[in-house]
Amino acid sequence: MPDSQTATPPPLEAKSPFELRVNLGKNVPESDVRSALATGDMGFLHSFTTGSTVDGPGVRVVAWTSGCMWRCLYCHNPDTWTMSNGVPVTIAKATEELRKYRHGLKVMSGGFTLSGGEPLMQHRFALKLLTAAKGMGIHTALDTNGFYGDRLRDADLQAIDLVLLDIKTWDPERHRRLTGMAVHPTLDFARRLAALRRPAWLRYVLVPGLTDDVADIANIAGFVAGLGNVERVDVLPFHQMGRYKWKQLGLEYSLETVEPPAADLIERACTVFRDAGLKTY
Repeated sequence: MPDSQTATPPPLEAKSPFELRVNLGKNVPESDVRSALATGDMGFLHSFTTGSTVDGPGVRVVAWTSGCMWRCLYCHNPDTWTMSNGVPVTIAKATEELRKYRHGLKVMSGGFTLSGGEPLMQHRFALKLLTAAKGMGIHTALDTNGFYGDRLRDADLQAIDLVLLDIKTWDPERHRRLTGMAVHPTLDFARRLAALRRPAWLRYVLVPGLTDDVADIANIAGFVAGLGNVERVDVLPFHQMGRYKWKQLGLEYSLETVEPPAADLIERACTVFRDAGLKTY
């Protein structure tokens, strides 16, 4: 496959996952994109970040893929929606980058998390990278909305030590308004993970006026508590750190005036999950 990167590509390691990155893979021929998706030998990454303590257990390296089929109204990285915004990276290069951190991650009881975007839009690349990490003895986590969970075979899930599953909301119509997509594939994937007894954490973004309905949260809590494999819930307060990206990309941002949730609202949401017997932070 020819080298389709620019002469001076940006470093994979970013100062922050909120760094705006666009058109980094725009010169990759369409035939190469199709080949990459078919084989998983090349992927498109927004960036690597190091030192994360919020994307799984311990201190972690996180690779952020580009490409996502959802259009969440509160997305803080809309530059990851388009695959060609990412840096084209071979699986060998991505594995080499990860290898640099192998020893430190073990010392700090951390690991590697593949996030996005939506990693399962590049499921073959994702699986190869997670398998390579596990082969180095690194704890692996996949952060996904679960919509394309059926792209992974049961055997593939053995390469993933932990699934960080994003359930955006419970009500089907609200979910479609919020993300542009149906909720049932996510719930189906959650049930499948439970049946296979694969460890999972729930990630729930709390947005005032959008995802703070107590009855809706209670439905999610009841569902998740009944699965038996969800080890913890992370309630993630909405923030405006990605607002500038919407403006830079010329996208209409409907949450311009929405404030982050107050402490009492966060505690109220956490209490709903805790009342269902779930360890919640």
